[in-house]
Amino acid sequence: MHPDDYVGWLALALTPGLGARMAGKLLRELGSPDAIFDSSLTELEAQRLPAAVAQALHSRQPLSDAAKELAKAQALGCRLLTWDEPEYPARLREIYDPPPLLYVRGNAELLNRHIIAIVGARRPTPYGNQVAERLASDLAARGLVIASGLARGIDASAHLGALRSPQGATVGVLGCGIDVVYPKENKKIFQEVEQRGAIVSEFPLGTFPAPQNFPIRNRILAGMALGVVVVEGAQYSGSLITARLAMEFGREVFGVPGNVTQPTSFGPNLMIKQGAKLVASWEDVVEELPTPVRAELMPVETASPEERAALVQADLAPLEKPIYNLLSVDEPRHVDEIVERSGLSSSEVLAALFDLEMKSVVRQLPGKQFLKVLL
Repeated sequence: MHPDDYVGWLALALTPGLGARMAGKLLRELGSPDAIFDSSLTELEAQRLPAAVAQALHSRQPLSDAAKELAKAQALGCRLLTWDEPEYPARLREIYDPPPLLYVRGNAELLNRHIIAIVGARRPTPYGNQVAERLASDLAARGLVIASGLARGIDASAHLGALRSPQGATVGVLGCGIDVVYPKENKKIFQEVEQRGAIVSEFPLGTFPAPQNFPIRNRILAGMALGVVVVEGAQYSGSLITARLAMEFGREVFGVPGNVTQPTSFGPNLMIKQGAKLVASWEDVVEELPTPVRAELMPVETASPEERAALVQADLAPLEKPIYNLLSVDEPRHVDEIVERSGLSSSEVLAALFDLEMKSVVRQLPGKQFLKVLL
């Protein structure tokens, strides 16, 4: 689209009191922003708009404001995406109230890649931060784009985890204008996400991060993603709103179990009780994705055994690596021999073998014999 073609779309976003849902309804009924602004007051009122909104549209004042907004967006290097452009995220277009216009900074192509959203508490436990970062890094290493809200806490850890992976990419969805860094302490993350990923907002430039904006933002997170992982979240947290929206949109919902004595564990633990998939590692997420997506992320026929072995090694904890390397695919070893050869205590060996079994890279035979799984 020519830059001037965005003026009408921007004008709808800038019309006081209109909102994405009402703007979307008008676009479906009347066809285009030009048709909306060319309508008579009587035609606009026939759409059951509030009187003030109909008057604002009829006055065409938002078009003047939109021309200034477009100039500011261009100065920022900000990409605009309307819902009838092919680059607009296809999954987001499927929800019942997609934003007609998105502001994007960074790589807009990521919005149509396979996305997993990771959300959670703003004041997480160290465990929550660690799990979010590791999970994001592992999923990003497998080719998934990690989306979150660029807030403090779990969101920041998810973005950092994705950026930690050499090929990792991440998308930040804001509850404020795309030119507003919130919270201030995330300025460095904000810059890194823009450089190696994308930042998205539906709010006009300069929009203050008001509390009511974040539930609105959450539907974009849930709508763009294949699934939503909740790491930590209290009883009435925004992360639970995102999870509920994901369920409404037919997305997968995942929960990382937490300490039952911690208030931040209430959300994911409740979701798991209600049927969300329990997540302990990246495999738990990937195995729930549609078969074509899994095949695209992990094409077995094109990956060599050496490449698959390297992926496994990258996912092993320090205590797991020496034990895994002692095993073979055709000659089982008894646990006592593994203890003797590894130089580790029996409790460390048994714990590591259990974790390796959970990762499906080692299997146990009768008599405490262990084998590598053929990759």
